[in-house]
Order: sequence, then C-alpha cells, then structure tokens
Amino acid sequence: MTEVQNIDQSKEWRFATQAIHCGQDADPATGALITPIYQTSTFALEELGKNKGYQYARTHNPTRSALEECLAALEGARFGLASASGLAAAATVLNTLSAGDHVVVGEDVYGGVYRLFERVLTRYKLSFTYVNARDLNAIEGAINKDTKLVWIETPTNPLLRLADIAAIADLAHSKGLLLAVDNTFATPYFQRPLSLGADVVIHSTTKYISGHSDVIGGAIVTSNEELYEQLKFYQNAVGAVPGPFDCFLVLRGLKTLALRMKAHQNNALSISKFLQEHPSVEEVHYPGLPTHPQYDLARRQMTGFGGVVACVVKGGLEGARHVVNNTQLFQLAESLGGVKSLICHPAPMTHAPIPKDVREQCGIVDGLIRLSTGIEDSQDLIVDLDRALRGVAPYTRTYTQLASV
Repeated sequence: MTEVQNIDQSKEWRFATQAIHCGQDADPATGALITPIYQTSTFALEELGKNKGYQYARTHNPTRSALEECLAALEGARFGLASASGLAAAATVLNTLSAGDHVVVGEDVYGGVYRLFERVLTRYKLSFTYVNARDLNAIEGAINKDTKLVWIETPTNPLLRLADIAAIADLAHSKGLLLAVDNTFATPYFQRPLSLGADVVIHSTTKYISGHSDVIGGAIVTSNEELYEQLKFYQNAVGAVPGPFDCFLVLRGLKTLALRMKAHQNNALSISKFLQEHPSVEEVHYPGLPTHPQYDLARRQMTGFGGVVACVVKGGLEGARHVVNNTQLFQLAESLGGVKSLICHPAPMTHAPIPKDVREQCGIVDGLIRLSTGIEDSQDLIVDLDRALRGVAPYTRTYTQLASV
C-alpha cells in the first residue's frame, strides 16, 4: 500500500534502472544492499499511538512496501499494492463495487477471472457482460445504467488479441466509468496502460514480473488517489496480501525483467515464424507477426510483443494432445512467464472453467495450444517443437475423416 517516493527523480531513470533501484535503497539500519526479508507479523511501537511507519504486517511490511513502490514506478503510477495472487488483485478491484453494479468484460479472458466473476461475484449481485473488446461498438452497446467498470486483458490469454486501450478509455470516461487493464502478458516493459488512459492496472506477478516460476503473487497500480484509498482499505480489510519472502522473490525477479523480456520476445518471434511454415499448424497467434490482424495496433500501443505464442495444430484434440505430451524442453504445465519454456492446452487446463460452447465461440478450440517461450536457445526450442509436431500427421488424417462424416 505504497505511494511512489521521489517520483520526479525516478521518472528520469530508464526502465532497467527503475527496476533495480526504485523502492530499494540500501537498508538504513545495516547497509544491506538488497532489501531484507522483514519476517515479522508485528512491529513494536515507540509509544502509544506512535510507530516507525509500520504496526501490523497485514497492513504494512517494509519488504512489501519496496515491491509496491517499484511496481508503481515501472507502470508510471503514483500508487502500488501487492496481493497474494493475480486473482486476489482482481478480487480487490471488484471489491470496490456494490451489489447491483455491472461490469463489461472482454470475452477472451483468463479462465480463473471468468470463474471469479461468474461463480463467486454473481452471488453478491454483481453482473457481467462479455463482449468482443476489439469492437468499440460492442463495448458501448453493453454499457447500461448500472455499469461501473470496463475490464480488459490485452494481449489476451490465450489468443493474444489486443484491445485499443486509449479508445476504450475515452469511451469509458465519457460514460463516467473506470477502465481496468490486465497487463500481465505485456508487462510494463512492453506496455503502460495508465499512460494510455486506463485507471487501474492488474498483474499476476507470478508470471513475467517474478519470472522464475517459484512464487505466487499479484499487483494493482493506479494514479487515482480516491480509487487507491478504496483499494488500500479492501487490501487490508480482506487481507489477501503476500508474505515478505514472496515479496522478496518478486523483487529479485524484477531486477532482470528488462533483460528477460527481450529474450522472451526474441524466442517468441523466432518460434512464431517457424510455426507459420509448419505443415502441422493451421494458424498462429502472435502480435509480433505482420499477419496478426492487430499488428498495427500492437506497434502503436506496445513497445514489444511479449513471449507467449498460441497456435492451432491440425488433428483437433488428439493432435494437440500429442504435441503437448511429446515435448522435452517445453514442459507441460499451467502458468507462463518463467525462464523455462512451458506448453499448455488451454481448453482442459487454464480455460476449463469456461463452458465449452463459450470457449469455442471465442476461438479457444480443442486444437489450440499455448507456448510460453522461456529464455533457452531458440534453435533448441524449435527442434523440440518440430519433433512433437511431426507426430501429428496420423491424427490429422483421423480428424479429417471424422470432419467429413
């Protein structure tokens, strides 16, 4: 629950410098160069009503404060809050709403967010309308008298679709609404939604920001002070906060975010070009390809294209199952954004909470696989994928025969 300190000075620094220095001065008590893990649940008061800035660790913790300040600086925000997970961050933002309020949501949304919205928050009389966030008219048409918030992911998980943040922000603000953007896939290294008009940005810091697949975390950043005060209240009242060791791990990951994102992107671009030419692949989704339908928008609102590639393999479910079960370097696992490459079959894994007909209407078909490219050598990753894809041919024939029946 931290406002960026010395914001004018930190704005003068470039991204890689901010990631290493913002909120992370040497420890004043000991001179420790790296922010310590303040593994304590409470803090001694100097006297009744007077503390040294910290009183109880659910409310404040110095390790968490360092992380929150750094994350806010990287997004160009005034305020940052860390949470126990990306979904905890989402829930904290939705806690600012009241029974009867309505949210317009980009339909191509992470399965866990869909589950939170539809199976938890609807019980508290919030309502949600899912629309194609690429279509500004669809968003406007879904807004009603009870709408308070527009929620988008860009790029989306898993289809890498983009939403025009600036245009949606203008629309939302013209209607008196707030815009929330999940920036997990792009990270602040490649995209800064607040600068494009968004009101609040959400991250699963589990992914690229921590970057090593060894911690669960989330974050919220905003420059809206009134909204921040509400979020801060719910962060403390609900208590879904990260522990100090988790904050330490995320801070460690942040220090190399700029270096890693360059490597992730280089690998993703090489792999996406390879997949485009592979006979076992029907289509490739990656915003860094000129063939991506929103390539121009990606170049306009992003400074890079990220490390996630999605593709539809031939042979439907069986073809996809063969590929994900037969890679060696690409590990079959949920999550993304780590230094090790991961492969995922969204329909039965990350997006299983979404009903099949809704998934398929959005384009999340049984043949879709998602690749989180790590920072290994790109040629090794391509060889690994090629070996798995070469085994799809028998399933392709079976799939073709079934489709013709």
